[in-house]
Amino acid sequence: MLRVVYLTFKITLSISFSSASRTYLNEVCIQSNSERLMELSFMESTATDNMAESKSQKNITANPNITGAEILIRCLNEENVKFVFGYPGGAVLHIYDEIYKQNGFKHILVRHEQAAVHAADAFSRATGEVGVAIVTSGPGATNAVTGIATAYMDSIPLVVISGQVPVPAIGMDAFQEVDMVGITRPCVKHNFLVKDVKDIAATMKKAFYIAASGRPGPVVVDIPKDITAHLTEYIYPKTLEMRSYNPVLKGHSGQIKKAVKLLLEAKRPMIYTGGGLVLGDASPELVKLARALNYPVTNTLMGLGGYPATDKQFVGMLGMHGSYEANMAMQNCDVLIAVGARFDDRVIGNPGNFQTKDRTIIHIDVDPSSISKRVKVDVPIVGHVQSVLREMNEILALENKQNNIADWWKQIDEWRTVKSMVYQQSTEFIKPQYVIEKLWEVTKGNAYVTTDVGQHQMWAAQYYKFDQPRRWINSGGLGTMGVGLPYAMGCQFADKNAQVACVTGEGSIQMNIQELSTCAQYGLPIKVILLNNRYLGMVRQWQEFFYENRYSESYMDSLPDFVKLAESYGHIGMQITNPADVESALVKAFSPELKDRFVFMDFITDQSENVFPMIPNGAGLAEMILGKEQKLVDNHTREED
Repeated sequence: MLRVVYLTFKITLSISFSSASRTYLNEVCIQSNSERLMELSFMESTATDNMAESKSQKNITANPNITGAEILIRCLNEENVKFVFGYPGGAVLHIYDEIYKQNGFKHILVRHEQAAVHAADAFSRATGEVGVAIVTSGPGATNAVTGIATAYMDSIPLVVISGQVPVPAIGMDAFQEVDMVGITRPCVKHNFLVKDVKDIAATMKKAFYIAASGRPGPVVVDIPKDITAHLTEYIYPKTLEMRSYNPVLKGHSGQIKKAVKLLLEAKRPMIYTGGGLVLGDASPELVKLARALNYPVTNTLMGLGGYPATDKQFVGMLGMHGSYEANMAMQNCDVLIAVGARFDDRVIGNPGNFQTKDRTIIHIDVDPSSISKRVKVDVPIVGHVQSVLREMNEILALENKQNNIADWWKQIDEWRTVKSMVYQQSTEFIKPQYVIEKLWEVTKGNAYVTTDVGQHQMWAAQYYKFDQPRRWINSGGLGTMGVGLPYAMGCQFADKNAQVACVTGEGSIQMNIQELSTCAQYGLPIKVILLNNRYLGMVRQWQEFFYENRYSESYMDSLPDFVKLAESYGHIGMQITNPADVESALVKAFSPELKDRFVFMDFITDQSENVFPMIPNGAGLAEMILGKEQKLVDNHTREED
């Protein structure tokens, strides 16, 4: 039998602090019992306690007995859910019957459960709201796991409702039975198995609270079919407090003051921001801080748009395919402030190499387990990035000091002369970088841009200049091929009047291409930008660089006619082969004439083009391959002495 519910946060603590910092973080973890650092055998809330009290209390809503399925639907409406992405099946038929009867939210019928979770994920990324998906038991549930893991790796708040076989059949190898709680334990923030209809309302309240608070993440609620048919009184808690789950939101004032002091004393400062800045809606606070200090800013892949890419202080994305100036500044700074970022392997490369430089690191994150996980941190600040940055701005205003870093900016400008993003234009072959540049120009930088995973993803990150947060939607942590089209669907539902572009490759797009049907059903005017080089491009690039051009199974043969395929679903298809036609094709696709139409654009691109710069696996930030020379930069001559 499945046993109820363990809070399944990963614990990875290889921490190296100064004694003062260690004491501070230990206190934070003990006081907050913060997420990813605890295991709860049962999660009790004051809301549950309230249910035993008088029904006349102001924060309790009482109704006559109704089914568990109706309770679930009412809970979703209580949480002001606007869209639910799903696919029906036997174990959730009671729920779908109640969906039919209600008009509080709109259900979106996808063509595969993976796409349901991806679309809910993108809806959340674009709006900041909790995304919701419903799938049936067995294969419906397992089809959803990739979407759940994708959201988990990028800290996206989701509530995924999965059907389950009736309670008496659990553990009996019943038809379409899987242990959804067990399967998802490593890739959820929390999961529940509801075995009593009376627990549905409280469980749903907890699910939304856990998903959205602290470091966000997906929550799975597994509900057996018989529970959705049972009757009980509907009581939905209006407030919630969990005795053992209290994430820290306000940073330690002493640590914040220390951080500001270090920043004002820096000679070579660097501001490094990640996806946590975007998820924490802290972009305005970051912009204010950076401009007050006049310090350089870099974003991770997940942080793009958190600081305006067209601003002169922005030095570009950093990491494996980051700009030369961003990587060199990151490697050579003397004071580094990391905001909502986690120093992962695709950002700093080899941590041993990164730590050979003497620098002071300030790290702001709502999740204490992310601090000093990969590199030593000197000033840890646990708290919501928005509130911490606001307090830092207040202190800076009182200090009223300006730090002169003219020499540092001179060095950065010298690194900029390398022009690491320059590519060779062609009149014969379409360059993928050129397509992205023209996409940015045609959309004026205002589109929601989703991608799949591979070379096209990196080119979109490098050449589309994001000035706003929540416009760049991609799978950064798990690197999931097939997310692009369902991500575009989620964005279009989030903002029906927005321009939405799905930049993809011919390998990735086929992984969820059935969603062309969903787009047709709901009239979604998405524009697909297929950079078609007839290869699994990033695989081919690595085989060229590190496997002596042995292109093992990376060539895409027997591709469909994408134009005819799009047209078969009632969409508009275009194939573009001439570089001279790129801009006019994009202008036409985004014109008022085709504003309300789905357009699939198949750009036949240069097969030999690679993504540069590139840091080889295991190398350091300064050890970049630049351009077609494919030569490692000598870090002894390029780095600042």
